[in-house]
Amino acid sequence: MKYYSTNKNSDLVSFKEATIRGQAPDKGLYFPETIPKIEKNLINNVEKLSNEEIAFRVIKPYVDDDINDDDLFRIVKETVNFQIPLVRINDHIFSLELFHGPTLAFKDVGARFMSRCLGYFLKDEEKKVTVLVATSGDTGGAVANGFYNVPGVDVIILYPSGKVSPVQEKQLTTLGNNITALEVEGTFDDCQQMVKQAFADTEINQKLFLTSANSINVARWLPQQFYYFFAFKQWRDKDQPPVICVPSGNFGNICAGILAKQSGLPIDHFIAACNVNDVVTKYLHASNPIPIGIYPQKSKPTLSNAMDVGNPSNFIRILEIFHHQFPELKNNLSSFSINDDETIATIKRVFNQYYYTLDPHGAVGYLALEKYLQAHPDKKGIFLETAHPVKFPEAVEKATMQKVSFPASISSIMNSEKKSIKMLASYRLFKNFLLD
Repeated sequence: MKYYSTNKNSDLVSFKEATIRGQAPDKGLYFPETIPKIEKNLINNVEKLSNEEIAFRVIKPYVDDDINDDDLFRIVKETVNFQIPLVRINDHIFSLELFHGPTLAFKDVGARFMSRCLGYFLKDEEKKVTVLVATSGDTGGAVANGFYNVPGVDVIILYPSGKVSPVQEKQLTTLGNNITALEVEGTFDDCQQMVKQAFADTEINQKLFLTSANSINVARWLPQQFYYFFAFKQWRDKDQPPVICVPSGNFGNICAGILAKQSGLPIDHFIAACNVNDVVTKYLHASNPIPIGIYPQKSKPTLSNAMDVGNPSNFIRILEIFHHQFPELKNNLSSFSINDDETIATIKRVFNQYYYTLDPHGAVGYLALEKYLQAHPDKKGIFLETAHPVKFPEAVEKATMQKVSFPASISSIMNSEKKSIKMLASYRLFKNFLLD
């Protein structure tokens, strides 16, 4: 398998090269040259297969021979060694809970897979790699946990000051050692732009061996397909494939799901559930959209902070899947924008009616799916519950009037010392920090 740049101005590379580089030299995102077709017997026998067997067979064509089969199986086994249950809410709506990993968020799968792949590729290298990552919430904690004490890797995480939840901040600022947290006085988009500028800076790249741990990296992005196969494994009505609704910020997760569908996984339709950072929603609702994609906008802070992205990087990959054909895109993808008042009301209503506790991101996903099903009453669907409610106690407790109990894994870090370096949203300051 070879990977090309979405900007079409860089050489083809292997999975190993794409993982180590993170972003293509022409500033595009790497994309597989072909989308492999899933074997029919995997789909037909999915209920009989273990999660690690499913994950191995899904990812193997993308990795090709860059990792031998024994090591790749070990990597996926370590990646998915926690529950990802499908939970019934009512007759038409089900929740795929992605928060049972070590940092209680869906980012655990991609971060664990990437960290192990990068460790495998670097085991014989003498040069250290510096991983740069911008986070709007859960990515930082998952990357910090996944890369903690990985030999030969230093991690620098940029996050917007005051715009992540207390639990999220503790998860990315308390480890230390090879993990450095930069607390940026700005937005997630400021953080992401600073990281992108660093990758484009010749002087920095001459001194440091940089790669990215955001979902722009193929090793973070591609394993997110696993969720959708695990959901289908647990889906009882195989003759009626589900509609799947994904809370969407940078659009890597939903893009992976669409890729899984294109490879042969039976999924009826996708819904991108957005908060008020809704450039994609507006794009899909436009009667005559510009051919190159969305108009970026400045991100706005919301209760569902991990989705506070005004310029979603991975949307270009979705356009690539559909060959930039807008009608085909609209046939496969819908989108709704949900505001904070609706988010709180949804958490309250679902808790009171079904005794199920949503986090703000899951609430956005639930309501968007509910809206779609109201117009398509013959269908059933799954929304992705992407983070544990404990990460957003203020919003959840306001809606449910119940105290959110802390899991033991979180209780232990809440009293740990925060270690962060404050920085203005200035690329000059960030560059000086890296060079020093």
